[in-house]
Amino acid sequence: MTQTLSGGIDALRAEMNGPVIAPGDPGYDEVRRVWNADIDRRPAVVARCTSADDVAVAVRFAREEGLEVSVRGGAHSMPGHAVCDHGLMIDLSLLNRVTVDPGAKRARAQGGALISDLDAATQAHGLAVPMGAISHTGVGGLTLGGGMGWLTRQAGLSVDNLLSAEVVVADGRVLRAAEDENADLFWALRGGGGNFGVVTEFEFRLHEVGPTVQFGLFFWEQDRSREALRLMREVIADLPRSLNAMPAAALTAPPAPFVPVEHHNELGCALLLVGFGDPGEHQQAVDRIRAALPPLFDLVTPMAYVALQQLLDEANAWGSHGYDKGAYIEDLTDEVIEILGDYAPRKSSPLSVLLFYRLDEAYCEVGEDDTAFGGGRTPRYMGFFIGLCPTPDLLPAEREWVRSLWDALRPHMMGAGTYVNALEGQDESRIQDTYGRKYGRLAAVKAKYDPNNVFHRNVNITSPVS
Repeated sequence: MTQTLSGGIDALRAEMNGPVIAPGDPGYDEVRRVWNADIDRRPAVVARCTSADDVAVAVRFAREEGLEVSVRGGAHSMPGHAVCDHGLMIDLSLLNRVTVDPGAKRARAQGGALISDLDAATQAHGLAVPMGAISHTGVGGLTLGGGMGWLTRQAGLSVDNLLSAEVVVADGRVLRAAEDENADLFWALRGGGGNFGVVTEFEFRLHEVGPTVQFGLFFWEQDRSREALRLMREVIADLPRSLNAMPAAALTAPPAPFVPVEHHNELGCALLLVGFGDPGEHQQAVDRIRAALPPLFDLVTPMAYVALQQLLDEANAWGSHGYDKGAYIEDLTDEVIEILGDYAPRKSSPLSVLLFYRLDEAYCEVGEDDTAFGGGRTPRYMGFFIGLCPTPDLLPAEREWVRSLWDALRPHMMGAGTYVNALEGQDESRIQDTYGRKYGRLAAVKAKYDPNNVFHRNVNITSPVS
């Protein structure tokens, strides 16, 4: 078996333009590494693709050799979907070019581009695509699951701004997916995850953003966290579309320059408030917060949009050991706030946090069935319950903390489904609950483009349900 595969790897090297790396080769341990340090897997071969043709060659090789396939973009998947043991990793990280047409307000991002790559290219023209809030995340994985972040209230999800995609499907064909070509595949890609092929290029609609936004961070100590979260609920309910806010509970104040030394490493909660329009609207919200419940400390300042996008990068740096769960919650009710206040002091790691994205306005203006996105389009919060540890010994306790918090919040969730990019495992019933009535349609697209389930290292869609 080893001799056969070794010979096959030589053939793969001869056919691909990009490098092919196997165990024992220089750089192997680096290319198999993913963001979550808790994941340690050893693929039999890593195909570092530089074109859609390379990806097609790698897919066909994996099928011929009977190898499991994983696909690496930014390698940010918490469960480590990007890497497999003993299989073939299709590594898109060299396929990272971004091109911008500012006149048409369009951008093309290759499948291995990071959010930072996309932001840098688009902000050169005062434009942006709605993306996530950590800039070293891959554009591909984030988009295929939906893609939510700071611009969601103004411009919707990443998938709501996807215009076309170049996709390598399971039989090695390179297809274009758009409203006017392979429309069933295009629908499925917008929220169906990596089930249908390897996307080697995304075409996005762009929006005018920045280059400067108004930023505010307000921090309250844990003893006032319940009162602060109730204030956040009231403020967020009244925000104009040009503002967005992110509540954070169980937050440990970092040893940053803007944090008074006496409050370094203090447990509490925070509100991050960003204005994309009239600075006066942002200032009105700032004044309301300060007057209603003066924070322990705050930071209010103009900020470059690219700096906003990188704000959470250090706290979520490569090399931490992580586990997370997520849920849709209709509102930060008193009952939810009580649970958050109760569980926050139980965490073990200073890096762990409970984050909430507000989903309304533009998010709600897209039809429920217009995309495959696994979430209702009514106003809601998406909660991310993140256990992140600097050392592996802390992770078991943090994993239990996340799970017990999730269980406590379960009666207050909007059903059993959740955001695809926050699904941590392969629980088929939760996947079906997440997609609801869309699941059967997704399964039919899967059967058409990947009948043998080659692309299964994801939130996997398998066969139709009765």
